Amino acid sequence: MKLSIEDFLKQAKGCPVIDVRTPAEFEQGHIPGSHNIPLLSNSERVVVGTLYKKEGKEKAFIKALEFSGPNMSEFVIRAKKITKSHKTNKILVYCWRGGMRSGSMGWLFNSAGMEAHTLEGGYKNFRAHIQNAFLKPIAIVVLGGYTGSGKTETLKHMSKSEQVIDLEGLAHHKGSAFGFIGQKKQPTSEHFENILGTKWLNLDYNKKVWLEDESRNIGSVYLPEEIYKKIRLAPVVFVDIPIETRIERLVKEYTGFENKHIEFALEKIKKRIGGLNYKLAIQALHENNYKEIAKIALIYYDKAYKYGIAKRDKNSITTIKITKDKPKETAKTILKLI
Repeated sequence: MKLSIEDFLKQAKGCPVIDVRTPAEFEQGHIPGSHNIPLLSNSERVVVGTLYKKEGKEKAFIKALEFSGPNMSEFVIRAKKITKSHKTNKILVYCWRGGMRSGSMGWLFNSAGMEAHTLEGGYKNFRAHIQNAFLKPIAIVVLGGYTGSGKTETLKHMSKSEQVIDLEGLAHHKGSAFGFIGQKKQPTSEHFENILGTKWLNLDYNKKVWLEDESRNIGSVYLPEEIYKKIRLAPVVFVDIPIETRIERLVKEYTGFENKHIEFALEKIKKRIGGLNYKLAIQALHENNYKEIAKIALIYYDKAYKYGIAKRDKNSITTIKITKDKPKETAKTILKLI
């Protein structure tokens, strides 16, 4: 049975989802939480696709059967293992367009005693669905502040009573050149959109949502254009925290990792901080003087943030003076004011 995207995502909250596209397609982006049981390998998919273009659908289909036929028992074993772990007999299946691949695997799983349903329009439909979600009107409030202000942790405390989306958490990156340190591998920009889109679909559009002030990219991933526009136009609550306090936080966040990572990050901003400051930062790194490194880096980051926030409407910015690095208390102060 084919399901609409709305029904598919609703049922996906309670049963496993299988992506039958190739590992390469899955890696590029998939419905968050889905499992990959590819009908064809990356190389097999190329062969079938080429045959389809040159000799037509029938010969391509036969070649696909040659590739996948010997693996059918393995597909069923893997699918049953997944359904068993979810304590259900129902399974949801999708491919790129909701055609031959998901239809074939759905038939196989049904024949093996499972209750399989496929996604109408496939992954392509899912992508369109989340892009449309980003267009929906919703009140956004942006939490701003200079690097080292503890914004992410503050939002975490606010999430107990407010709608919050942690963009940096979803991107596995803290935003700056140093933001990769201590983080998992970043998703592709496409999959970042998928993760964010899934969160966005579950928002209450009658209530505001809090986001951290971000540039167009977070590390190697890019914000969807509509979300970036919303952030730039949204009102900002700017937490103004003393530079000494921010330096202390940055030292705590980035010490404990190998110095080579910090050196790599410094190399990335070498031109922006200037040759002399770069040399001083490298010298400080060799001396394990992390406070000096943070101080030098903030010369650039504070200047860049000032430039960005100066482009906003001044009347849309509310500044809150914070003296101590206590995100829980900062969250309480913000919510009391707002």
